[in-house]
Amino acid sequence: MLTSEQIRAARMLLRWEQKDLAERASVSLPSIKRLETIPGPLKAHAGTIHALCAAFEKAGIMFIASGDYTGPGGPGVRLREE
Repeated sequence: MLTSEQIRAARMLLRWEQKDLAERASVSLPSIKRLETIPGPLKAHAGTIHALCAAFEKAGIMFIASGDYTGPGGPGVRLREE
């Protein structure tokens, strides 16, 4: 499950503005802005979430679910090593 917090964190790791994500994911800028303002899991169509994930993963982002690692905390993101 992807959250708005993960979207913002992923953009920061890549130094992308909202418009950069909108262009790379082919999702409207108003949609990106709306999705990022609502805390928690994204409330969007499956196609939109897939497009966002695909754009981030192509750029080297890995999404971490809360049960994917042994450290403390919840969902997160990290930049893949090159």
